[in-house]
Amino acid sequence: MAAMLVVLLAAAVVLSMALLKQRWQRAALQRQLDAATEELQRLQQACARLAPAGVVNQLVADNVHELGQMPPQRQDVTALFADLVGYTAMSEQLDAAVLARVLNGYFQCMSDAIHDHGGHVSTFLGDGILAYFGALRPNPWQSADAVRAALAMRAAMADYNRELTQEGLPALRVGIGIHRGNGLVGLIGSRERMEYGFVGRTVNLAARVQGLTRTHGVDILITEAVRSQLDSSFMLEAMPAEHVKGIAEPVVSYAVRERSAVPATSLL
Repeated sequence: MAAMLVVLLAAAVVLSMALLKQRWQRAALQRQLDAATEELQRLQQACARLAPAGVVNQLVADNVHELGQMPPQRQDVTALFADLVGYTAMSEQLDAAVLARVLNGYFQCMSDAIHDHGGHVSTFLGDGILAYFGALRPNPWQSADAVRAALAMRAAMADYNRELTQEGLPALRVGIGIHRGNGLVGLIGSRERMEYGFVGRTVNLAARVQGLTRTHGVDILITEAVRSQLDSSFMLEAMPAEHVKGIAEPVVSYAVRERSAVPATSLL
């Protein structure tokens, strides 16, 4: 009887040790899984700074290991181009550290307004911002979203200028051009560097229209392609047609004044 008890006790000890080992292994695996999940989240956040979060999430969800597996495609996109007015003169007046802080604040509040209205910032070009609406997924309201974003950028700029003025810094002025058209959208670049972007005449015309904001003395200009997609709640003013570089025909643009809560009877 005593011998049997000893055997049973030994078996219980072995079983307990096996269970403890399994628990330890499960805990170790869980720690590894948690660490891998945190690392994946960090990688996604880091990649999202180089490509839109929607693209990164799609790559992860589709288990895409090679960027070539996500080929570019033609798509109808609304491009928004924003640029600071008088930046060169301001950059020569401010200390480098102060200038960098002012620019970073400008980029942040403009980017927030763009993201809040369904757009994504493609790139910063000096003091310029290039953003797209409808590039990540089809969006029938992309043009209206882009114009709403521009109005939000105008409001954000006014708020930011109040902060700068309180610090004794010069106020900023921004010009925004918006155009809608077809082009090539996707991950484009070399083996060493790829960027999610949009290639085509649409981007060039958005930049040219932004340049016309100085000619017409306004801050937001849109093309006929964008105007045709808006409802009558947007208060617009037709500008004289102007020739721009690279475009054969004069470009008709519309200044965006405000947006009313109730649609007006006429666009103009």
